[in-house]
Amino acid sequence: KLVAFGLVSVFFAGCASTEESDGHNTFMGRGGPLSGSDVGVVLDEWHHAASVGDIERYIGLMTEGAVFMGTDAHERWTRKEFRAYAEPHFADGHGWTYVARDRFVQTNAYGDVAWVDEILDHATYGQLRGTAVLRQNGDIWRIGFYSLTFLVPNEAVGDVLEVIRKDEGGSMDSGG
Repeated sequence: KLVAFGLVSVFFAGCASTEESDGHNTFMGRGGPLSGSDVGVVLDEWHHAASVGDIERYIGLMTEGAVFMGTDAHERWTRKEFRAYAEPHFADGHGWTYVARDRFVQTNAYGDVAWVDEILDHATYGQLRGTAVLRQNGDIWRIGFYSLTFLVPNEAVGDVLEVIRKDEGGSMDSGG
């Protein structure tokens, strides 16, 4: 009995999370405890936290070394920088609302890294695409990278390139 207990203890100790965190190893989802075992649930919780302006929850679902890429060329933020950007937007209990319509998830062979692309709906911006990389540590999934992009129909690329050229103050080589 003692040997069996020892083996079980060693097994569970080996499953413990070693990632640095904000002190949160288990998240509470809107429907109860959330272990993070479902990538889609974590992303839904992350989008919900942004919508209700919950900065602690929103940033807490990201890894320590996370990077967020916004829609503007200059929007590349570390987790700390993104927190500083988001805090004033979340101060009144509201942030930004993106609702995932379609989501595609692929994991590596070990099941501890997930690549995600999702089509998002936004009241003002319409459809956007989010791409993400999540890492599982123990049973907790966290967002390590997220990029938000506008979807540009191929027919509108010429018009978009004109706007970009004007914004950059120069010309762009045409190419495919």
